[in-house]
Amino acid sequence: MRYHWPGNIRELQNVIERAVILTAGSVLNVAVGELTSRSTQSPAPRPGAQKDMQSVLDETERQHIIQALEAANWVIAGPNGAAARLGMKRSTVHARMQKLGVQITRSGPSQ
Repeated sequence: MRYHWPGNIRELQNVIERAVILTAGSVLNVAVGELTSRSTQSPAPRPGAQKDMQSVLDETERQHIIQALEAANWVIAGPNGAAARLGMKRSTVHARMQKLGVQITRSGPSQ
């Protein structure tokens, strides 16, 4: 039997192993439903889901940066600064802060 497997080799291996375990007799039986890759069975994302996910990721990153800034007494550079705590370059932290709307003013942090 010739069949173009749409998934990866690990998925194919799992289907074959399952069929071997569940098949009684000498002929391997595979359910037709198992011949489609899981990636092809995943539901299409609903409209706006990508934007929702991005906003969640942005807010999580924003809070992570703010926590690092608070722990570093709002110092970005230096060995004990937020950039070092985050494992990032100072310029990267500045760019991410700008993108995420995190500002430090003379009167304190602005969120």
